[in-house]
Amino acid sequence: MTVPAVGPAQVPQDAFLLDVREPDEWAAGRAPGAVHVPMMQIPQRTAEIPTDREVVVVCRVGGRSGQVVHYLRQQGFDNVVNLDGGMYAWAAAGRPVVDGDGGAGTVI
Repeated sequence: MTVPAVGPAQVPQDAFLLDVREPDEWAAGRAPGAVHVPMMQIPQRTAEIPTDREVVVVCRVGGRSGQVVHYLRQQGFDNVVNLDGGMYAWAAAGRPVVDGDGGAGTVI
């Protein structure tokens, strides 16, 4: 199955950003408004993923999030796409990265 992907510039303003990284990565820096569900918790927490708007799944570079997109599509989610290049690409494109306090975050 081909995993659909979008680049940072193509992420819709109203997209649901699903961050599947580990807690330490999440704490260091994330996209504002993103929702954190670590990759290994996805099967138990699919009810938290909306079906009424585009869901952009993100990790550090796009590998883990691509696996999550593949899994969710197998489960019938046709509204999920991978963030090509992950948080590294997001930050490199000049998109904001914040920490848990809303200050400047770092991608690790």
